[in-house]
Amino acid sequence: MINSKIQGQVWKYGDGINTDVIFPGKYTYTVTDPAEMAQHALEDLDPSFAHQVKRGDVIVAGKNWGNGSSREQAVTCLTQAGVGAVIAASFARIWYRNAINNGLLALTCPAAVDALQHGGLVEIDLAANLIKTDVGSFSFPPLAPSVQIIIAEGGLIPYLKKQLKP
Repeated sequence: MINSKIQGQVWKYGDGINTDVIFPGKYTYTVTDPAEMAQHALEDLDPSFAHQVKRGDVIVAGKNWGNGSSREQAVTCLTQAGVGAVIAASFARIWYRNAINNGLLALTCPAAVDALQHGGLVEIDLAANLIKTDVGSFSFPPLAPSVQIIIAEGGLIPYLKKQLKP
C-alpha cells in the first residue's frame, strides 16, 4: 500500500506551529499554484526550509502542529516541497484530516519527537510501525487500513477517482 519505508533528514520545530506559519497567511489569496506554494513552506519560521528540504525529509514537531485555520495550503506546500511525513507529539484535528486527504503521512509519537534532533536522520518503517533513529526505535499506533489506502493513492480525491472508474 503506502511506501513501506520513508527515510530522510529531520526538520525539527516546536509546539503550536499554526497554519499561518506553515504556509504564510500573506500568500493565501495570491499564490494558488502548488509548486509555488512549496517555495513558501515555513518561510517565516525557517527561511532555509523551502530551499533545502529534500524529497523524503521528515518534519518533527511538538504539540498541536497545524492549529489555526483549515486551509489546505498548509499541507499542500509540504507535499509539494517533498516532505515524506510529519511526526508530532499531537496534531490539530483539521490539519491532520487535511494531511490524510492530501496524501501526507502524519504520525503521532511523542517519544520520537523528544529523541529526534534537527538535522539527524530518521527512517519510518510503516510495516513494523517503527520510527528508527540513531538513538533508538520508537513504535507508533498502526494506521487504519482506510487511511493507508488514501495515503497510498496520493490523497482522497485520487482515491475516489480510482474507485469511480468503470
